[in-house]
Amino acid sequence: MRFLQKLGKSLMLPVACLPICGILMGIGYLLCPEAMQGGEITTIVQQIGYYLIKAGGALIDNMAILFAIGIGVGMSEDNDGTGGLAALASWLMITNLLSTANVSVIMKLSEKATIAFDKIQNPFIGIIAGIIGSMCYNKFKNTKLPDWLSFFSGKRCVAIVAGVVSIIVSAVLLFAWPVIFGVLISLGQAIVGLDAVGAGIYAFFNRLLIPFGLHHALNNVFWFDTIGLGDLSHFWAGETSADVTWSLGMYMSGFFPCMMFGIPGAALAMIHTAKSNKKKVAIGLVTSAAIAAFVCGVTEPFEFAFMFLAPALYVVYALLYGIFTTITVLLGFRAGFSFSAGATDLLFSASLPAAQKTWLIIPLGIAAFVVFYVVFRFAITKFNLKTPGREDDEEDEQKVQLSNDDFTEVARIVLEGVGGKENVASIDNCITRLRLEVKDYTLVDEKKIKSAGVAGVIRPGKTSVQVIIGTKVQFVADEFKKLCK
Repeated sequence: MRFLQKLGKSLMLPVACLPICGILMGIGYLLCPEAMQGGEITTIVQQIGYYLIKAGGALIDNMAILFAIGIGVGMSEDNDGTGGLAALASWLMITNLLSTANVSVIMKLSEKATIAFDKIQNPFIGIIAGIIGSMCYNKFKNTKLPDWLSFFSGKRCVAIVAGVVSIIVSAVLLFAWPVIFGVLISLGQAIVGLDAVGAGIYAFFNRLLIPFGLHHALNNVFWFDTIGLGDLSHFWAGETSADVTWSLGMYMSGFFPCMMFGIPGAALAMIHTAKSNKKKVAIGLVTSAAIAAFVCGVTEPFEFAFMFLAPALYVVYALLYGIFTTITVLLGFRAGFSFSAGATDLLFSASLPAAQKTWLIIPLGIAAFVVFYVVFRFAITKFNLKTPGREDDEEDEQKVQLSNDDFTEVARIVLEGVGGKENVASIDNCITRLRLEVKDYTLVDEKKIKSAGVAGVIRPGKTSVQVIIGTKVQFVADEFKKLCK
C-alpha cells in the first residue's frame, strides 16, 4: 500500500498538467466541430478552435510519456532527474521494441495481436517505464565500475541499466501483452448478447482497465469493427438502430451521465472530506479535473488523482459506471461521441439520426451527481481513504514549530536516533513529516529523536518511522539526506 501511495503521489505532477488541456480541447471542439465531424476548416474561428484542440492534445495524447517521467522523478530518492531520464529511456525502448512494425518482423501477427501492439503506447507502459527508471536509479546510482569503465559509474549507468531491464520487460510483454488483449476481446464478444446488462459490464471493465491501458481491447470490440459491431463508427455515419443488429449508441450512452455529472459529484465529495488545511489544494486539483470531464470527457486527471491512493474506491467508481450504463440503456437515452462523453460531443451528436431522448441527460445527470457524491463521501469517511487532501498529516501539524532552527543539528540527532545512516533504508517527506524506512527497528531510540526538538515520533509499521517536524520539514530532510550520503 505504501508503494501505491508513493506512486499516486508521483503522478500528481503530470496529472496537474492535464485538466487545462482537456478544457482547451473542449473549447476547441466547440469552436471547430469540423475537427470532430470532418469538413473543411476555413474561418478564423474554426482555425482558433483547431489550434486549441492541438494545443490540448499535445499533452493529452502523450500522457503516457508524462507519467513515465513524473514517476521516474517522483519515486527516485532525492527526486533526482536522472530517474526521469532513465524512465524516458525505458519508455522509448519498450514502445519501440513492441511497436507493430518491429514485432511483425520477428513473428507473424494475428489480427488481435496487431490491435494489441497498435495500442502499446499507453499510460500503463508509461507507469512501468517510470517504475523501472526510478528503481534503477535507487539501486544503481552509487554503482562503482572498474577504472576502465569509470566514466559510466554512478548516475551515468542508471539509464543504461534501465535500458537492459526494459529489453527483458519487452521480451515478457512480447508474449503476454497480446494474450491478455485477446482474452479481453473474447470477454467483449461474450457479453455482446447480454443487451443492457452487457453494456453495463463493458462500462465497468472499461473504467477498471484504464490504469493498465487494456480498456482499448474492449473499446475495439464495441466501438469499432473488430467483431462487426462498431457502435461508434456506425453512429457517426448517420445510421440508426434499423441499420444494425443492436440498439445503436448503447455502448457509448452510459458514459455521458457519469463523466459529465458523476465525476463532478465525486469531486465535490473529495473537497468536502478534505482536511481543512488542504482543502484549497484539493479544490484546485479535482475541480479543474471535473470541469475537463464535463466539457469534453477527459477523465484521466480525476481518475489518476486517486486510483493509486485509494484503489478500492476506484473499483467502486468503475462499478457505478456499470450500473448507470445499464440504467441509461434501459431508459432509452442514446448519444454518441467521437472523442469522449463530454458536453461537447453530446451537443454535436444530439442531431444525428441515432440520438434518442437526449433530454434524459438532465434527470440522469442529477441522479449520477447525487449517487456519486453520496457513495464517494460515505466510502471516504467510513474507511478513511487517502483521496486528495486527506494525506496522513494531522491537521494541527501545520502549526508545529521546531524548538531548534539549526536544521543540520536536528537532522544529526534524528539520524543518531534512528540508528545511523547504515540503518536508513529510504528517506522521504511530506508537508510536515520526515518519513523514514529503517532496516532494524530495534535500533530506533524515540527519546533521542524527540531530544532534537521535534513535535513527535510515529511508528506506523515495524520498519517505518515518521518524525513530526512541521512546515520546515524540507530543510531538515535536505540536511538529513546530506548526512546519509
